[in-house]
Amino acid sequence: MTKKRPLEIILCAPRGFCAGVDRAIQIVELALEKYGAPVYVRHEIVHNKYVVDGLREKGAVFVEELDEIPDTDAPVIFSAHGVPKSVPANAKERKMFYLDATCPLVSKVHVEAQRHFDEGKEIVLIGHAGHPEVIGTMGQLPDGAITLIETVEDAEKFEPKSPDDLAFVTQTTLSVDDTAAIVAALQKRFPSISAPHKEDICYATTNRQEAVKQVAPHVDAMVVVGAPNSSNSMRLVEVADRAGCPKSGLIQRASDIVWSDFEGVNKLGISAGASAPEELVNEIIEKFGEHYEITVSTKVTAEENIAFNVPRELRA
Repeated sequence: MTKKRPLEIILCAPRGFCAGVDRAIQIVELALEKYGAPVYVRHEIVHNKYVVDGLREKGAVFVEELDEIPDTDAPVIFSAHGVPKSVPANAKERKMFYLDATCPLVSKVHVEAQRHFDEGKEIVLIGHAGHPEVIGTMGQLPDGAITLIETVEDAEKFEPKSPDDLAFVTQTTLSVDDTAAIVAALQKRFPSISAPHKEDICYATTNRQEAVKQVAPHVDAMVVVGAPNSSNSMRLVEVADRAGCPKSGLIQRASDIVWSDFEGVNKLGISAGASAPEELVNEIIEKFGEHYEITVSTKVTAEENIAFNVPRELRA
């Protein structure tokens, strides 16, 4: 039997589930327990196929829009990413019983946008076009009230209607460094622009990026466990690249590992996006253990002990 080659694995901590994702999944599971199947969920509850498939097996039915749901007494759940105001309004019109799993840190951005609007300010949202969180935030206000800015170039070209009455909010799952560059470009052009009282990029995004920044320069390759439609997971891959890691990529499941990518790798960093469960991290470590003689250590850069309450209807 050939002797396995050694591989040192360094796990980033924090990684994986954040409090908002944890709460959203709990809402679906508790609703299934309390009301029975089916429970309808508008949009993937969190961006992770393994999580969504697991909930589907338990009786959750995922739809993209409410009009796909028949008239029903079953609970309807809105995903962690938040929804435009038209969605709960439509649910009320149809007398649907709905539960909102929007992450409280996304709701905070919605409240800020509304406050700026009520104060007569023109609002800039820094984020990625088409992401459900951006659609939800822009949908808090009338059409045209929010301008989306994705890049520094957008910030430099932006022509506001009222340059002295500007405010910005951001998507919660952005690259901390990219966002800082966009904010700097806006502040340079519009020194009086109002910023959020407390940063909009959430604690979990910031902590996971910081952990990757500290591990990436010291490993030969970096694996981020997560889904390609997960904004925060994709940002972790970019952060690893920029921090000087020679190879970094996204892996959803152990079966996705391309072994030729790890030839010559002696030190491997592993992190996971905020919607990736720890079982998938363990599954991937085990798979590497079948191919290599592994040693596993953890680099801890922050401690997290945040938890959010589920809606009142679901509390025991």
